[in-house]
Amino acid sequence: MEYLSAAKTEKKERPVKVLQFGEGNFLRGFVDYMIDIANEKGNFDGDIVLIKPIEFGSLERFGKQDCLYTVSLRGIVDGKAEVRNRIVSSVADVADAYTEYEKYSAYAKLDTLRYIVSNTTEAGIVYDENDRFECNPPRTYPGKLTKFLYERFTYFNGATDKGLVMLPVELIDDNGIHLKECVLKQIENWDLGADFKNWVEEACIFCSTLVDRIITGYPKDEDEKLWEEWGYKDELIVTGEPFALWVIECPKDISKEFPLDAAGLPVIYTDNQKPYKQRKVRILNGAHTSFVLASFLCGNDIVLQSMEDEDIMKYIQETIYDEVIPTLTLPKKDLEDFAEAVITRFKNPYVKHALLSISLNSVSKWRARCMPSLLSYEEQFGKLPAHLTFSLAALMAFYTGSELRDGALIGHRDGEEYRIMDDAAVLAFFAEYSGKDAKEFTQAFLGREDFFGQNLNEVKGLTDAVCEYLIDIRALGMREAIQKNLQ
Repeated sequence: MEYLSAAKTEKKERPVKVLQFGEGNFLRGFVDYMIDIANEKGNFDGDIVLIKPIEFGSLERFGKQDCLYTVSLRGIVDGKAEVRNRIVSSVADVADAYTEYEKYSAYAKLDTLRYIVSNTTEAGIVYDENDRFECNPPRTYPGKLTKFLYERFTYFNGATDKGLVMLPVELIDDNGIHLKECVLKQIENWDLGADFKNWVEEACIFCSTLVDRIITGYPKDEDEKLWEEWGYKDELIVTGEPFALWVIECPKDISKEFPLDAAGLPVIYTDNQKPYKQRKVRILNGAHTSFVLASFLCGNDIVLQSMEDEDIMKYIQETIYDEVIPTLTLPKKDLEDFAEAVITRFKNPYVKHALLSISLNSVSKWRARCMPSLLSYEEQFGKLPAHLTFSLAALMAFYTGSELRDGALIGHRDGEEYRIMDDAAVLAFFAEYSGKDAKEFTQAFLGREDFFGQNLNEVKGLTDAVCEYLIDIRALGMREAIQKNLQ
């Protein structure tokens, strides 16, 4: 069977407008997919060059397939299971920043270039004073970007219309702000001059973005079946869910020059992404964290099973609609529409999302995702939210164990072991305290300011409520305890 190639498509040549640091599944199934649609609809007319920003890995598969690949989005749309397949042709070329430095750096001199997209992981946007300008390329992503911008500034003699727009999608708060801070520090460190610094600050735009789409990656268990169905071989398939959201916070309005929303794509341009971030973290991520540990101890293993469990489903819906949404600031309809989409995503039959995978680092996740809703609810209504409070007791029950083995705390469900993964200090605490009586365990846990940033024993009624829920879980089992909580 032949590989997917330009001969099998009607790929048009377009000017390169986007340089993308990262060639992984997420960017290809999210950003590049959206740009491909905008090209087709006549809203953008620009191609992308993918840069491999790390030393290991290979770009060989892109060459085999003329930089073409298939995105297969699979999920529930309008109440029905649906599969959408699309050959993405928005990628014009690829380059390795290490083995093809001259090719990579030449794009700094490209007149049509306007955007820099990046996904270098959460650890990618870091300043390193030991990074070196002389390296081809510098080691860190901010170092690479600084040198790339300097080469562009130099080549175009500081022309203000040759500045670039940075669109980082790394999953950290205010990613654009932090990236700019790193670049400005690197300019000072490398003594690249006031003129260049002014050009970066005035001619370049650093956007902060929020992205949302579950990308499940390459379908290794069904690739050959898909090849037979499509009639071509594709080693770069990206699978994911239909839902997507890209919120772009920008100090200058770029919606007219980067009009993805005009192509009907789920892109929001704003001067404040925080309400959208809050909505995603508290509803989507908060719902995950509030139910997965209880659901696992009820005998479920994946999110889809949880959605088919009447008790867990009721718990999820009441948590979101009755306890989380009332604490948020966006219009109620926007929040309820998003919540409905979240529940639909949880029901996606194509995604086998393991509860144990989601359970990783649940203590810090609970603090970031659930604690703000609990505290806001208590402050606003003068009482504790029953389900979010119960989720703390469920976390404590899930983290119950005394044996530390190979970096994990060993828990037990129905006589079978499971591995609890978290920071060493967290696991050490539970190994010491989870076997104690409910009152002592609860007071010790809620009093850990290093876990929660404050002493939660000071929240009126919380210690007694969590203690009572934990007693119920221990005496009745998780299933009966959650049914009691739902009454």
